[in-house]
Amino acid sequence: MTENIAPDNQDTQNNLDTLPDSARRVALLLRERGHTKPVVMLPETGKTSAEAAAGLGCSVAQIAKSILFRRVEDDAPVLVIASGANRVDEKKVAAHVGAVGRADAKFVREKTGYAIGGVCPIGHAVPPVTLIDADLLELASLWAAAGHPHAVFNLSPDELIALTGAPVADVALRDAS
Repeated sequence: MTENIAPDNQDTQNNLDTLPDSARRVALLLRERGHTKPVVMLPETGKTSAEAAAGLGCSVAQIAKSILFRRVEDDAPVLVIASGANRVDEKKVAAHVGAVGRADAKFVREKTGYAIGGVCPIGHAVPPVTLIDADLLELASLWAAAGHPHAVFNLSPDELIALTGAPVADVALRDAS
């Protein structure tokens, strides 16, 4: 499935008052950067890729999930924007940015300004080192978190690259068989 249709009556871009504060901040940032598609509020949580895909009627692969790591050498945040269908290979990420470790909820909130499940690819409290999963480039349409576990926005892979300025890399864990 490559064509996505947001749920009806969800034009929250035009009615920012209906958005939670964190999603409103993302909507304004997107607007500032010339992104014209609205932030959409899902009726159910979009904390997991499967939940978000079910709510949007798209494939899990089209969910551009934001996973934050902690770089070991300097505690810098490392953001990997991956296809919802992929698991991230930490060794591949480390080959690009240096050794990484898991980030706990407190680290995620402090470095991004967002709660886990709502981490947006942009607008972080501390600008992260960012990588984009190469598999996302195979898709015409993506959905990314918009600062809140129920908020998402639609974009193309090219728009994701333009918004983040991040390089594309092979970060997916591949089956060894």
